[in-house]
Amino acid sequence: MRRLRRGLHRAWEWLRVRALFEHGQELELMHRAMGFATLALVTLAPLLIVVAAADPLVRGGFASWLTDGMGLSGRSAHVITDVISPPRKVIGTTSVWSGVLLAVFGVAFGGSVQNAYERIWGLASGPWHRVWRQATWLVVLTVYLYQEVATKTTLHGDQRITVSAVSGVLFFWWGQRFLLGGQIRWRALLPGALATVVGLAGLRAFSYLVFTPLIVTNALSYGAVGTVLVVESWLIGVGFVIYGGALFGRWFTEHHWMPSHHHHEPDKSGEPARPDKSGEPAPPDKSGESGGEGPV
Repeated sequence: MRRLRRGLHRAWEWLRVRALFEHGQELELMHRAMGFATLALVTLAPLLIVVAAADPLVRGGFASWLTDGMGLSGRSAHVITDVISPPRKVIGTTSVWSGVLLAVFGVAFGGSVQNAYERIWGLASGPWHRVWRQATWLVVLTVYLYQEVATKTTLHGDQRITVSAVSGVLFFWWGQRFLLGGQIRWRALLPGALATVVGLAGLRAFSYLVFTPLIVTNALSYGAVGTVLVVESWLIGVGFVIYGGALFGRWFTEHHWMPSHHHHEPDKSGEPARPDKSGEPAPPDKSGESGGEGPV
C-alpha cells in the first residue's frame, strides 16, 4: 500500500498538474474567458456580421458562420438565423464611418488577446505603436474564419476535418508568435496550438450535444435574449479553450518537453532574455548582476 502511495505521489510530482492549476489561478482563466466572450460579442461579432454580409459567395451571412462554428443544424440553426439581420439589411444600414468604428473595436479585441498571451508567457506588455500587429492578426483571423465556412460546401468528411485541423493549428501557432513579437520560440508554441485545436473540437461536440436543444428551449422561453445568452455561453467556452490551450502549452513545454531550456528569444541588443516562470535563475550579465527582470 505504501509503495502504491509513493508511486502515485511520484507520478503526481512528475506530471506537475498542480503547477498548471496555479498558473490558471494566477491568470484568472475563467475571468479572462468571460472578458473574451464579452468583447467578442460587442466588438468582434458586429465586424464579422458586416464582413459576412459583404461576401457575395457565401449565403446566409454571419448566421451561417455562427451556426457552423457552434455545430448547429436544423431548428436551432434557424433560431440563430432569425436573430441575426439578413445580409442585405446589414449592408444597407452600414455607413463608412460605422465600418471604421467596427474595425477600431476589432483591433481592441486583438489587443485583449495579445495581453492575455503576454500574461500567459510572463512577458511585459508591448508598446502601443505595435497596434499594427493586432490589426494584422484581426485580418488573418477573419480570413481563417471565412475559409472555415467556405469549406463547408466544398469539402466533406475527413477532408474537411483535416483542412480545419491543419489550418487551426497553423493559425493559433502563428497567432501566438506574431502577437508576442517573436519573443517565444516556435517550438515552444506548438503544444499550445495543438491543445487549442483539440479543445475547440471538443467544444464543438459539446455544443452539438448541449447547445442545440438549449437554443430552441431558450428561444421559446425567453425569445431572442435567451438565444444570445446561449451564444455568449459558447463564446465563454471559446475564450476558455483559446487561453487555456496556450496556458497548457506553456506548462507542457516547461515541465515535460523543454524543461531545461529558456523559451525567450535573445534580445537584439545582446542582453540575455528575461527568464520564464519555469523556476530557473536568470543568466548573469557582464557585470555579474542578475540579467533581466523578474516575471511580470
